[in-house]
Amino acid sequence: MSGQNSPLAPAPDPEPRRRSAAARRRAATPRQLPMAITLLILACAVIEGALVAADLGIWLGPNLRPAAFSLGAFYPGLLRGSEPLYPGQPLAMFFTYAFLHGGPVHFALNMLALYLFGTVIIRRIGSARFLIAYTASTLGGAWAFFLLGDGITPMVGASGALFGLLGVWSCWDYLDKRFHRATIWEIIRPLAYLLVYNLAFMALMRGQIAWQAHLGGFLVGWALALYWGRPLYRRIR
Repeated sequence: MSGQNSPLAPAPDPEPRRRSAAARRRAATPRQLPMAITLLILACAVIEGALVAADLGIWLGPNLRPAAFSLGAFYPGLLRGSEPLYPGQPLAMFFTYAFLHGGPVHFALNMLALYLFGTVIIRRIGSARFLIAYTASTLGGAWAFFLLGDGITPMVGASGALFGLLGVWSCWDYLDKRFHRATIWEIIRPLAYLLVYNLAFMALMRGQIAWQAHLGGFLVGWALALYWGRPLYRRIR
């Protein structure tokens, strides 16, 4: 008599099947948007919504956006002796510029990038490190714009922080490929994609982008990811 038909044979354990079914249900359930990203998108959306409403003449008039830029944009001249509009503006502008955008298209592109890259990064390193990377890249983008820009043109937008997130992701991809002995093309391919993305972004914004902030944010993000990835880097060596 076979073991399957024997009354003494143990009954099949249903637990693995229940666990696998639960795993399938979790995979099929849409993941909730992380709170940190939700709050960042909401803050930028409220500000941009108010500015768009003013641009359309719904409230306060079309002068609201220029006024908001005067108060919150990053002005390199304020670090070279220009008179601020309020106490602390030279320090505050390092953060406030990232919540302002040049219009709905600029806003939509940045929020889409924040959703795509920010969600992946939070799920890997958590909200605390994500916010560290976002804030540090915002500062790095501003400093790069100050050091490499023309010193006159103001800057707005979260692109510096978003390119910092791209720097984190690209560094992880590089370390993973190094660990698995990837070819040189597999290693540099993400950087090629990043260049194409930057050029496409420039075309959509008609050349009005702060490439200096992109570069500064990207380098800060890369450096942070390299620091956080020290265990893997030591294994590569």
